[in-house]
Amino acid sequence: MTAVRLPVFFRFAPLLFVMFTSLAFAQGYDATPQGRALIEEMVTKHGYDQERLEALLADATRIDRILESISRPAEKTLTWQEYRKIFIKPERVERGLKFLKEHDGAFARAESEFGVPATVIAAIIGVETWYGKYTGNYRVMDALATLAFDYPPRSRFFRSELVQYLLMTREQGFDPLDIKGSYAGAMGYGQFIASSYRHFAIDFDGDGIADILTNPVDAIGSVANYFSAHHWRGGESIAEPLGGHLPVDSPLLTPGLKPKLTVTDYRTAGLEPVLMPSDDAPARAILLQGREGPELWLTYHNFYVITRYNHSHLYAMAVLQLADELNKHRNPDRW
Repeated sequence: MTAVRLPVFFRFAPLLFVMFTSLAFAQGYDATPQGRALIEEMVTKHGYDQERLEALLADATRIDRILESISRPAEKTLTWQEYRKIFIKPERVERGLKFLKEHDGAFARAESEFGVPATVIAAIIGVETWYGKYTGNYRVMDALATLAFDYPPRSRFFRSELVQYLLMTREQGFDPLDIKGSYAGAMGYGQFIASSYRHFAIDFDGDGIADILTNPVDAIGSVANYFSAHHWRGGESIAEPLGGHLPVDSPLLTPGLKPKLTVTDYRTAGLEPVLMPSDDAPARAILLQGREGPELWLTYHNFYVITRYNHSHLYAMAVLQLADELNKHRNPDRW
């Protein structure tokens, strides 16, 4: 077969594309139309120093690994059996018990003031960062700029978070280029995104700074405050396993995370929940694929509150079961 010679332009087009793309990245986000629009907004609306912001956006780096990671979160790709193995481990329980003991005073005060069990607060921090051990290796400025400017599916959300981050670091006196976090820009012991940091992080040790990045006491109080602000109901149950079975197309398996039915609806169907005495209490059944087959659970309002932290019933179930394991070891006489 005779070789077909492409015109010079087409033979060099891929190389030219790479060169122009590299040049665009080399210019920095401060030189892009989206970056310039953000700078104008921050200067005119929030009184941000223009030169400082230009320098921050010029320094921010696009990271392709972040774009890859956000397209395949574990909550959407794993079964409950696979997801559970990641978080419910003896070593995570052991470290959680140590963390609870180390900060017993802060946990007791948080539970008293906000009504959120100490073990639930600890489980959140345990699931998120292994009690502060793994808080993320990406510069938050890089993560948020990458997602705000180079991830169209959620650019609006992450652009808003970038604005919140710039405001938060200014308020707290942090250098925006110093803070590291997750690929989605979540920070600290409890992995708060910037808007959550501004709204729910609190100074729980009285030193005048709401520092959930390096201060476990502030993190404990802030997680409890987050749940309180999302209407946690102290003393109420979170979820319970049911002995019955529901087909996957059952109308009792409602879509969405928020409970749309009541305990009465499930009792009428022949299921027997025991932890929630009120018949009109909101409830939602979920069907999970566990190690020994399907698991049917009935979840309540407080389970839904946990999903406000991470919009996944797998995540909420991991928090619940880690909290239960911590409870079993802290109070063995009750189990």
